[in-house]
Amino acid sequence: MPFEADRDVPGLIVKFGDYPLHHGGVGAIRSLGRLGVPMYAVTEDRYTPAASSRYLRKAFVWPTTGAEDPAHLVEGLLRIGHRIGRPTVLIPTDEEAAVLIAEHQDELAGAFLFPRVDPALPRRLASKQGLHELCAEHGVVSPAAVFPRSYEDIAAFAGTARFPVVAKNREAFVRRTRPAVNGTTRIATREGLLALARDWGEEPGVILQEYLPREEAEDWIVHACFDRDSSPLALFTGVKVRSWPPHAGMTARAYVVDNPELADLAARFIKQIGFSGIIDLDLRFDRRDGQYKLLDFNPRMGAQFRLFESESGVDVVRAMHLDLTGRRVPEGEQRTGHRYIVENIDLPALLAYRRSGYTTPHAPAKASGTELAWFAGDDPLPFLTMLARFVRPGAKHLYQLWRTNRRGSGTSTK
Repeated sequence: MPFEADRDVPGLIVKFGDYPLHHGGVGAIRSLGRLGVPMYAVTEDRYTPAASSRYLRKAFVWPTTGAEDPAHLVEGLLRIGHRIGRPTVLIPTDEEAAVLIAEHQDELAGAFLFPRVDPALPRRLASKQGLHELCAEHGVVSPAAVFPRSYEDIAAFAGTARFPVVAKNREAFVRRTRPAVNGTTRIATREGLLALARDWGEEPGVILQEYLPREEAEDWIVHACFDRDSSPLALFTGVKVRSWPPHAGMTARAYVVDNPELADLAARFIKQIGFSGIIDLDLRFDRRDGQYKLLDFNPRMGAQFRLFESESGVDVVRAMHLDLTGRRVPEGEQRTGHRYIVENIDLPALLAYRRSGYTTPHAPAKASGTELAWFAGDDPLPFLTMLARFVRPGAKHLYQLWRTNRRGSGTSTK
């Protein structure tokens, strides 16, 4: 490594909600742990993959739903900070944690280190409507969308819309409490939309978005870390080959692919909105008009961040830790052609994509190297723990998603 991390400053993985099989948290524990940084994590129980990592100093067992009162969550984080006993870098792995940290910066600042941002910005970026409005304000292309306020609005939209359409929860935070849909949902017909909408209540918390045909599109990823001046410390681009559920869910396989146009688009947008810290962007390239359309903006590290590492050994989590501890982030080109595979979801994704005929022209024919989400020779227990917890409930979950897709009512994400 051409750099050394500050081993006196620990890292804490923070997430709220019950989803123990999260490979992103395991990746962050390994990334900083291999540099000698003491790592801690909030976990659902003592038997999660993250809790079993050899690089984890301690798991703080704290079952949450993500719907708790913010004051309760802040108090819990401060208790953990007190137990760690020294300033610690916070690494949120979901929107709930990222927003809580941003909106309570002053209360958390004594015990923790994190990028300082406009307190309202992460919530707005995580909101589908807030992101759509920011894109329109700054000239970033996003899919056409409407934000219905009643069943009557939906019925009026259904009368003129071109199907299929996509439905998403308007706010990221209702997925834990009162989700209208289980995730990104493709709706094939007017009748299907009206049938679903009857269960959405008087004030449907959804966004209805144009569907970008998979045959005419390609999915791209941007992961980056920005300093306090919104300048990139590390910026990476890649192409998503498969996801689960198909075309709408978590990355199952992806490749690092140089895309200067996309990198420039992301850097300009971040500069315009004044964000600092780690981002994970999902964009879809629409071959019909030659434009990249921003689908999702995650104001935190993405689960697949370990796809990306520079030739200097920097990923976005390492870049943030170096920056927050006052150390220089070395420059370096991204490892073009590198491949990332999430073992437990890539096989069902492969079968689904073979049936669909979807192709990714920009994916390299041969990988220059492979990063597995779960298995690591120097840290095998998270992989084994994942298998033990995944086999029964995981297989059931995959089957339910497959059945949903077969019925044609849509595909759902976490």
